[in-house]
Amino acid sequence: MADWRTCPAVESVPGRLSGAWVFTRTRVPLSALFENLESGATVEQFLDWFQGVEEWQVKAVLEHEAKALKV
Repeated sequence: MADWRTCPAVESVPGRLSGAWVFTRTRVPLSALFENLESGATVEQFLDWFQGVEEWQVKAVLEHEAKALKV
């Protein structure tokens, strides 16, 4: 499991979505990315659907998760 504290693209703020990990400066939960990708959505579709999330953030999250899976 990834340690999201070391990924600058996401944050967990107590009181915002019950402290769930969200994309920085948004209310979009990190789980939304993985759920949509699992359902067959593309990154481009996700970015269209969740305005405010930036492409660099999605890339950073996916890279961070890939590194965590290698450990």
